[in-house]
Amino acid sequence: MKIIAIGRNYAEHAKELNNPVPTTPVIFMKPDTALLKDNKPFYHPEFSQDVHHEIELVLKVSKEGKHISEKFAGNYFEEIALGVDFTARDIQSKHKEKGLPWELAKAFDGSAPVSNFVPKANFADIYNINFSLNINGETRQQGNTKDLLFSFERIIAFVSQYITLKKGDLIFTGTPEGVGKVAIGDRLEGFLEGEKLLDFHVK
Repeated sequence: MKIIAIGRNYAEHAKELNNPVPTTPVIFMKPDTALLKDNKPFYHPEFSQDVHHEIELVLKVSKEGKHISEKFAGNYFEEIALGVDFTARDIQSKHKEKGLPWELAKAFDGSAPVSNFVPKANFADIYNINFSLNINGETRQQGNTKDLLFSFERIIAFVSQYITLKKGDLIFTGTPEGVGKVAIGDRLEGFLEGEKLLDFHVK
């Protein structure tokens, strides 16, 4: 199982980090050891002083495919979850300044909490899904899939031109604006159309 993540897929988030709005999807990867399930606590890494939360919708790939046509790409996922793409922003900034890859900032152990998955058939319109993240009871991020720069189908088609997708692979689809620092003791709660799917602490 691999975790594929899309960066800068909401325009306002790209702007808040002073990044250009992309014209093609920005892709990075996380290893399977980044996956954190069952609302287990997230252990703040000692190597970073500035770990940020990024709430995202996550697709689970339902069958193998490569060179997938965009018009058929919707057949390659059946379930959606909430995830948090934890990012060591201080490390990322240093690496970006030097033109180096971001992996140390994105791929560390436990950096990808994922909720239980729900059938996409539960949603009347997958491009009108509300999701949000609360920290210590306060809403920090809220987004709607209508604001995606690149649709789920476009992402799947694009990635599959380069990387074969396999059943069980996860795709993080990008975060809306409002990212910020987490601290030890914080409680994170993630909501998908008002239903709480994530509820865990930072330790």
